[in-house]
Parts: sequence; structure tokens; C-alpha cells
Amino acid sequence: MMDVVQNLRDIKETLPGEVSLVAVSKTKPASMVMDLFNAGHLDFGENKVQDLLEKQEQLPGKIRWHMIGHLQSNKVKYIAPFVHLVHGVDSLKLLKVINKEGRKNDRIIQCLLQIHIASEASKFGISPEDIDQTLQSDLFKELSFVKIRGLMGMATFTDDSAVVREEFKNLKRIFEQVKKDHFTGAPDFDILSMGMSDDYKIAIEEGSNMVRVGSLIFGPRHYS
Repeated sequence: MMDVVQNLRDIKETLPGEVSLVAVSKTKPASMVMDLFNAGHLDFGENKVQDLLEKQEQLPGKIRWHMIGHLQSNKVKYIAPFVHLVHGVDSLKLLKVINKEGRKNDRIIQCLLQIHIASEASKFGISPEDIDQTLQSDLFKELSFVKIRGLMGMATFTDDSAVVREEFKNLKRIFEQVKKDHFTGAPDFDILSMGMSDDYKIAIEEGSNMVRVGSLIFGPRHYS
């Protein structure tokens, strides 16, 4: 039987103090999440709204749930009452819906803007060229129930670590520029979420302060 608590501790020992860890529990049972919660870990990520809802209902309210997958506008209402951080905000349209649901629930919903840095067209995200236009728009300025905490990105799925490193380096540059141009007076624009089980060490070397790790903690995923 896999010792998920030991796996978590082993990874945390490799992380610098300023880097937070989101344990990605997708396809894994709530009991495994509970083991890690009992060991003191609070941040967990799911990539499907249905799975997030099921686990949130079963598990303690102190858990901080991260929505890390692609979020469809029509699903926002289900997670708006409790989600801690939405990682993959890839459009102004989605931000508008999150803001509307935040207003309904009288809570400001924390979000990361997902930037498209990979060579694969299939990956979601705002193009680096469009980020300024998004943040300068009148619509964005009216979003009072959304707080942008930083940026998120996913590197190309490749064995070539040089490609991955360059993409992370690029996202770090974009983060610094966006902070300077749009969030100079916002100390809580401070999260750069990049890096997963295969590439989190490279991501940290290139400036990530939040990593999303699943299989190294929970073992290989089993899709039904």
C-alpha cells in the first residue's frame, strides 16, 4: 500500500520555504485526501467540478480546494460558494461569470490567470499578447468580486527539459511585467503557479512559488 503521507513529506522536504504545494487528488479517493489532511496538509486540487464537489461534501471544511482544470462557465456556480483558488482562468468571459457568482455568494473569489506558454495548441490560456488588453479593459475593472492573485501556466508535454525551462522562464518574465504594469499597488498579486510532478523542480528553479503535484504523492492515476 502506498504511503501517501510519507510521499507528501518527502516532496515538502525538497521545496523552498516560499513554495506552496497543491496536492492534486484527481481520480483518488477521499480517504487518501483525509490521510493528508490529518497529517496537516490543507491545499488540494481537482481538475473536474464534479469530483471537487463530491470530495468537498465528504471532507472537512478547513480544506482549501483549488480548481486546477479547465473551468466551464456553466459550472462556476457549483464551486463559487467554497473554492479557495481558481487556477485556470483563461478568458474575460469566464472572469465575468466568476464575478457574478461571487456577488451571489457575497464572497470575493481568488483567481489565477492562465497564460498559454506551451507549443501545444490544445492547452488553454490567454495568449501573452492579449494579457494587457484583458487587464486594461473596462469590463475587467468592474469585477469587484474577483481578486487576481497571480498567473498560472503549463509547459509543453515533452522530455526536452530545455524546452520546459524556457517556457517557465518566459512565464516568469510575463509575471514580472504584468505585476509592474497592472498590479504595482497590489502586494497580494504574488502567486506564480507552474510545475507539476514531472517538472516542478525546473519550475521552482525558474521562479514558481506554487506547484501542483499529484502522481508523486498519490501514485499513478486510474481513470475509469
